[in-house]
Amino acid sequence: MLPESTEEPVYFLTEYLIEEREKPEKGSSEKGSSEYTVYRVKKSGDGFLRKVEALETIASGEEVVKYDKELNIKDRALLIETALKLCTGRVNTVIFTGVDRHVTIVHEPDPSAILEIEILDVAPPEPAWLSQVVRRLEASGIFGDLQVRFTENIVDLRRFEGEKSVFPCSSSGLEGKCLDSDILTEDGHLLVGCEISKTLFEMRFPELEYSFINICPFKSEIVVPSKSFITRCCRSEKSGLVNISGFEGAVVHWGASEYQVSEAVRNLVTRIRNKNSSAQDR
Repeated sequence: MLPESTEEPVYFLTEYLIEEREKPEKGSSEKGSSEYTVYRVKKSGDGFLRKVEALETIASGEEVVKYDKELNIKDRALLIETALKLCTGRVNTVIFTGVDRHVTIVHEPDPSAILEIEILDVAPPEPAWLSQVVRRLEASGIFGDLQVRFTENIVDLRRFEGEKSVFPCSSSGLEGKCLDSDILTEDGHLLVGCEISKTLFEMRFPELEYSFINICPFKSEIVVPSKSFITRCCRSEKSGLVNISGFEGAVVHWGASEYQVSEAVRNLVTRIRNKNSSAQDR
């Protein structure tokens, strides 16, 4: 509710106030739908209750709509995306109600505020392991405050299947030979793996000639990021924040836990936001 005057104190965290009032339908004596005015609060003082110095109108009347469903208002990207769909014509502000009945607003939603992060991985399994983990974490709401959205860049290794193809591990289910289960006796195989796979191949079959497709994101020509990314590597010492092909990224170990993946995403977002902020300050 809007205070009757600016003399009435407000809670110290209050940044905005929403005034709701009934408006009569044109040509009718009956009351119609509500209309809203959104104010920015200028306050002063200390303690839990602060004195209101002024109320600045930022949107009112036809500029404001109220979303008719409850949603997770901690998911900032979701709020921006939803508001963008509703901000047509004169509308520039959307009021949202959370599942906990708290209320927030989005004013002049800006899609550029949402940071896109690419999930860079290989398949099978299907879906790719890293994609499964990130999507589960995203659904839990753990990234809600980061204003991020994820896209997939998954390299399907099944295109390399064949009698002469060699893959690192038989658990992949790929059709061909595998370093952990097959003995090779002929030249001309195609090894699809990383640097460790290459080392193991040459240790086991030093006399054989072979071709090599590197799927390590640090050296690969096929597993390549196209934007800020998260990926994985079998060498734990490579884990952390990196820059590959000019894009900021985070690398987790192949055996990383959900917690470690979540932490890597958060560290990456912090790094990108800080760099963007520093660039704007110059």
